[in-house]
Amino acid sequence: MPKKKIAQAEMPVADHAFYGLVWAGTVLTDRVDRALSKAHDLPVSWFEVLLWLASSPDPVPASVLGNSTMLSRSQVSRVVDALQGRGLVTRTPSARDARSVEVSLTPEGHRLFDAADATRRECLAPVFTDLLDEGDLQALSRVWQKLKANKDA
Repeated sequence: MPKKKIAQAEMPVADHAFYGLVWAGTVLTDRVDRALSKAHDLPVSWFEVLLWLASSPDPVPASVLGNSTMLSRSQVSRVVDALQGRGLVTRTPSARDARSVEVSLTPEGHRLFDAADATRRECLAPVFTDLLDEGDLQALSRVWQKLKANKDA
């Protein structure tokens, strides 16, 4: 017996929008994770840390990584350990705070990030960036910024 699906009209728009965000995040993250793992032996959580480090011109305090990524502080610590073990990042004592360390990409980390970022963009293009126009992308950006700004409400 075929399973009946709930028609969109039967679901409140807020529920449908929320489900859509969860679905898109899950599907796209899984797609990127598979592509990065296959091409670079790099889980998406590692890539996220590399992305934040590559976006900063200066070394990043480890605590800032914990606040910026979607990872817990303990996850960030484990990821940084693994990245350091592969020679992709360095940890240095902070010049501003003797209790903390700062993390930065090594030249090899920059090379891997650039290659992995190209892989990420290539794998997302047919299911994300090629389907959405500039207005769509700006609207999505505004939505997540609103949600993130009020995450503690």
